[in-house]
Amino acid sequence: MNIILISSQSAQARKIVLTKLHLFTIAGVSLITVLLLALSLNFFSLRYADRIESPVLKALLVSPQEKRHQKMQSQLHDNFNVMAAKLGEMQAQLLRLDAISAQLLEFSELESEDFMLDQLPGQGGAYSGSHTEALSFSGFERKLHELSGMLEERSDKLGALEVLLRSERLSKRVMPSVMPIDTDWYSSGFGFRIDPFTGRRAFHEGVDFPAKAGTPIRAAAGGVVVYSDRHSEYGNMVEIDHGDDMISRYAHASKLHVEVGQVVAQGQEIAEVGSTGRSTGPHLHFEIRHNGVPQNPSRFLKKPG
Repeated sequence: MNIILISSQSAQARKIVLTKLHLFTIAGVSLITVLLLALSLNFFSLRYADRIESPVLKALLVSPQEKRHQKMQSQLHDNFNVMAAKLGEMQAQLLRLDAISAQLLEFSELESEDFMLDQLPGQGGAYSGSHTEALSFSGFERKLHELSGMLEERSDKLGALEVLLRSERLSKRVMPSVMPIDTDWYSSGFGFRIDPFTGRRAFHEGVDFPAKAGTPIRAAAGGVVVYSDRHSEYGNMVEIDHGDDMISRYAHASKLHVEVGQVVAQGQEIAEVGSTGRSTGPHLHFEIRHNGVPQNPSRFLKKPG
């Protein structure tokens, strides 16, 4: 390649001859210069890009690698926010499970100390370094979602069990099953007997519990008082409606401690033993009726111990 240089100050032209060696040399120097400029830009982008305020220069200096790094950091930040929200949900679910567990322990009448709900369960064992594996971020996120699903499932099942136990416990409280008086025997049972006044065979619709006058009479179950007054044959009498067409009757009392419409709890004192009405002596005549039909109280009552 021949290059001719002509100058206005000199009448003689100058000629420069470039060989292939010269051309390769110039190309190599240009390539090295470009590489040095690229490395310099990369260096300054990593070291001084955060100090540059000009948006144009900052956009030119920030390398694609740095942009990818910023994008990854943004994605990680978003993922951590999602995981933090999921951890908050799981914490709320655990609090609900603790509350349900406490209720279940109360219903089952077990000792809460045996389960140690307020402590982490003990774990241990020998360390095996050859069988360890680091948990990746994606693996951790997957385990977190699995654990959240398990907590939701357990919470639903425990909630349903709590409802069943609560319903069962409520039904027991409104079922006349507690002894209405503190005694171990009765003087007259349910069914046919010889009437003490007529001497004839007659049907006895309840159970008679002999006791001293003034002995407390207690409600066999919770309910609403529907009768509390004197009866021509039963004397001073209390009737309690337990729902589901079930009532209990307490007759021949000396004193009445409840009024019509009053809500009473199981075991609450409602009257005192007496001998009012058609009675031969101090005792409690106790009846249970379902749909108006007398039932054998022995099928319902449970003696202490």
